[in-house]
Parts: sequence; C-alpha cells; structure tokens
Amino acid sequence: MKRYQLIITMLIAGMLFSCHKLDIKPKSILTSDVIFGGEGGIDAYMADIYRKLPIEDFTYRPGGRDGQSGFNLHHEWEHFWHSSAVTGESVGPYGGMDIGGGFGYWPYAEIRAVNNLMQELPKNSANFTDTRIKELTGEAYFCRAYFYFAMAKRYGGVPIIKTVQNYPEQSIEELQVHRDKEQDVWTFIGDDLDKAFELMPATSPRGRANKYAAAALKSRAMLYAGSIAKYGSVNFVAGEARTQGFVGIPATAANGFFTKAWDAAKLVEGHYSLYQKDADKVKNYADAFLDQTSPENILVRDYSIASNTAHSWDATFSPRYMTADGDSRSYPTLDFVQKFITLPITNADGTPRRFDKLEDLMAGLEPRLLATVYFPGASLRGYQFDTQRGLYTSFTGTAAAEVAKPADQRTNRKVSADENTLYEGKRISGITGIKPNGSPDKTTRTGFYVRKYIDYNRPQNQCGLFQSTQSWIELRYAEVLLNRAEAAAELGNTEDATTCINLLRTRAGATIAGSVSTNDVRLERNKELAFENHYWWDLKRWRTADIVLDNSKFRGLMPYYVFNEGKYIFLNEPEIYERNYFFDKKYYYEPIPGGELGKNPNLFPNNPNY
Repeated sequence: MKRYQLIITMLIAGMLFSCHKLDIKPKSILTSDVIFGGEGGIDAYMADIYRKLPIEDFTYRPGGRDGQSGFNLHHEWEHFWHSSAVTGESVGPYGGMDIGGGFGYWPYAEIRAVNNLMQELPKNSANFTDTRIKELTGEAYFCRAYFYFAMAKRYGGVPIIKTVQNYPEQSIEELQVHRDKEQDVWTFIGDDLDKAFELMPATSPRGRANKYAAAALKSRAMLYAGSIAKYGSVNFVAGEARTQGFVGIPATAANGFFTKAWDAAKLVEGHYSLYQKDADKVKNYADAFLDQTSPENILVRDYSIASNTAHSWDATFSPRYMTADGDSRSYPTLDFVQKFITLPITNADGTPRRFDKLEDLMAGLEPRLLATVYFPGASLRGYQFDTQRGLYTSFTGTAAAEVAKPADQRTNRKVSADENTLYEGKRISGITGIKPNGSPDKTTRTGFYVRKYIDYNRPQNQCGLFQSTQSWIELRYAEVLLNRAEAAAELGNTEDATTCINLLRTRAGATIAGSVSTNDVRLERNKELAFENHYWWDLKRWRTADIVLDNSKFRGLMPYYVFNEGKYIFLNEPEIYERNYFFDKKYYYEPIPGGELGKNPNLFPNNPNY
C-alpha cells in the first residue's frame, strides 16, 4: 500500500471568501490545528475532499494523460474523450479508444483524508457543536462511499480501510492489506451511505451533500451491485480473482441489492422533483441542465471564471462557427437518435422523402430528443446547423440502393471539404456540415451535434475554451426515478416501474407507457441520461458491452440538396470515418494498477486476463 502522509492541501481562499465554495483550486497547506480549529479550516478541508471526488464531469477525461489517472488532469478542454464517444451515443476523434484498459485510479490518499476527518473530529469537540460534528461525520461517510464506489465499479474487490494508516508507527507488513471480496465492498458502500443518511441534515449548502444525496448515490451503487450479481456470470472471463470472490457477486445476492436500491430511491421521493417550469417542453428540458434553481438537482459541481475552474463544454461541442474558439469533435450517432424514433426519411417504396427545408425533419419529434441533440436545420446563437453533406444534381431510385454504391459510382453526388465550393450558385456542403473523410475533424461526422448542457443564452464571444460556467449535475431526481424503476422491474414490481417511467415520459413530451419491462427501463435510461457518462457503466454492469461494441460501426444522418428539385433528402449512411469500436470481455473489470501491485503483493491475484 501507499505510505500516506498527513499533509493535506487546503483552500485558504475558501476560508477568506466563503464557507461553502467548493470550486476553488488549492493554494496552500493548513496544519491540523487550523483545520480542526473552527468552521473556516474544516470547510477548506471538506472543499479539498469534494474537489477530489471522482465525479465524471465536464473536466473529466477517461484514461487521463500520459498514463496518469483520469480526473481533472490539465487537458480539461478535451471533452470529446468522454465515454459517450466510444459507446455509440456519439463518435469522437479516436476510433476504438480503449477506456477500459485501466485508469490507474487508486484514491487511498483521499480515503485517508476522510478517515482522518472521522478520527480527529471527536478530539476537537470543543471547537464544534455536537450537531456539527454529527453532520460532518455523515458527510465523511458519504465521501468515503463515493471513493469506494468509483473503485468497486472498476476493480471489484479492493481493500476496505476504515482507519488512518501511519508509517512508521505501523510496519510495512501491517500496511500491505489484502483485497476484500467484491460483495463485501458493495455492502460496505451501502453501509457507509446508510450512516451518511442517518447523520446528515435534509438540506445542505450548494455543492455539498445532504442525506438525500446519500440516498440517491446509494440507489445508484446498489443498482450496480445488483446487476453484477444477476448478470455477472454472463460474458465474463474466469480467473483466480473470480474464484476467490474478488470479482463477481453470487447471483443469490441480486435481489437484496435491488431491494436496497429501490428503498434508497424511495427515500428521495417528496424532497426533489422533476424540472417543469416551462410549458414549452423542448425549452423546459434544455433548461433543466442550465437553471441553477432547478428542484431536480440533488448534488452539483459549480464552476467559475474567477476561481479558474471554468470548463469548455460550449466550445468543444459546438462548431467554431457558433463559438469563440475551440472545435467540436464528438457527435451523436443516428443509432442513438433512433432509440427515440425511426426517423421518417424514406417513403414506403424506399425512396427518400423530400423536404423543403432541413428543419422540416424535426416536426413531431419528441421534445426531449430535440433538447438533447441539435438536428440539421436547428439554430444556436442566431446561426443554423446547415449540416449538408453534399449535393445531388438529380436523384432517382431508393435510398438503400444509393448508399450501397461505392463512392465513385454515386455519379450524381458532389461533396466538398470547402463549404465555399458552389455548384451553379448553390453551396455543396454546409458551414457546419459533414466533410469528406480526411478533412479536418471540426464539424459533425454524423449530421448531429450535442445540445444537452449547451448554454444557448451565452453570447458567442463568451463561448471559448475555459469560459463555460454551467454546473455539472452529478445527482438529479430523474436518475433516481430511473434507478427506482430499474430496481422495481428487476424485482417484478412493474407497476411502480411504470409509474416512475411515466413521470419522466410526461416531462419529456413522450407518449405514456402502458407497462414497462426491464428492457424498456434500460431504453428510457439511455434516452434520459444521454451524454451524462452513465451509458458506459450501464453497458458494463448489464454485461452487454461486448455485444453492443462487438467490432461496431455507427451511422449518421446525411442531408443532401437535390439540385434539380430544389429539395432536401436524408440518407442513412456510415459516419464518415467508419471507425470500429470494440470491447474485450476482460474490460468488465480494470486491472489493479501495476504500481500498487508492486508495493503490495497482497493485492494479487490481479483481475482476470491482466
């Protein structure tokens, strides 16, 4: 194990400016007497712990940089590395990027800081009220559970450490603890969150957890554990770690974990609600991710330019034409869009439908879809997404027959990497349109752009790198409803599952479901939580990643202008890079970091096939 030092970087600025601001980067070191001497020191200490929580947010990059772990490591603008870009929700610039081969995430220094908080608070009871010590202890349990959740979903069983380790007071042999079984780690996470719920208050300052944040996180974590128990024997690689219980959970434990997930989600009911402030359901859903007063938000992470924590979502998910700088590099797929609806782009005889304008395709589509994805013809900051792939001088025959032709046999089609190229006065490709393979990857490869979290009210000159300040919503009530619905469906309670799903579908502007199955809940989850870094983990816990990502290629919606008709058509074609995406079965677990194995031989056996 690591040799941990009791030197914790703290936020002096947090003491000077606000007891609850958690978006300030550390600037100095505080000693123990200052940390536990009063509210200023303890809030600075908590700010550092919260800053290091493994929240997969705007500034999270899977795999990190140069072999480092994947949280907040200096390339915070490269949001196109997020997990949706390798799951088929979107496609990014790196085909087949392996985000399952090992993050090297091992946060025992952070866990030590939390354990130290629990140990030192009672010793400094003269500086805090009994109520405050109780609240802070509950918060510590929440944070410790969060760190363990991030490890358990990657590695399975890891060492459970509940006390502060010290060297040289303890020998190296004492510090070289063994792995615990995966089932025991998940049970430990649930127990910590129960303690957090019991001790924390019902409300909390913005950016800090309360008892209902603990319940929400428990619903997420226990659902994950239940899925591993139920589906973990499917499509999994055997090995010594599994034989010894360090990875895998007995199937008999599944319903127990699903019940814990349902019970935890039920606790949140009545304390948070879905965002429903605007009658316009498209605007309402878009604003749910921008309105800081949303009653849906349970735990958020804030950003600001003043504290040097602003992110770059607007600059890296919209084309340069609509931003101040940066470039878009990750784009929703047609495969994702058609989870909502099979787009009406062909006639009954297979010929492409003709449209007068690009935006006509959006008529009648589900509002939640339109608030999640920018379609061809949509507008942002006064500009249109003119995502034209090319131009046909004339078009005859079926869409399928045309797409099946090699590029050099599509004789009436014209494409150009330069949006200024004209054909008899008509632009061949759009400014935000799809360029040929080999062109700079700075406009859509699929015909779509991400809309979720885009601050459409922000002026264009403030949409550059490190200028975005919309909050990341780590826990929101919609996810809790989905966790509850999935747990209910797994337990055979289809009535409650249907009730939860219909709350979401009503808000989304979708049709009401008569009854839902587990697969229906999964599909609803895909749609509601798109681009929020859930789908990657869902595919892993359902044990379907190696099926969905089995040498997979994803598709786009390609708009063309038919010159002799003055109409637009849309063709279902491969995204222009036609990259393969894959998932090796061993990636259901990541390897224990090699450096840690070198320090502690008791962490062996490593996970299967590593």
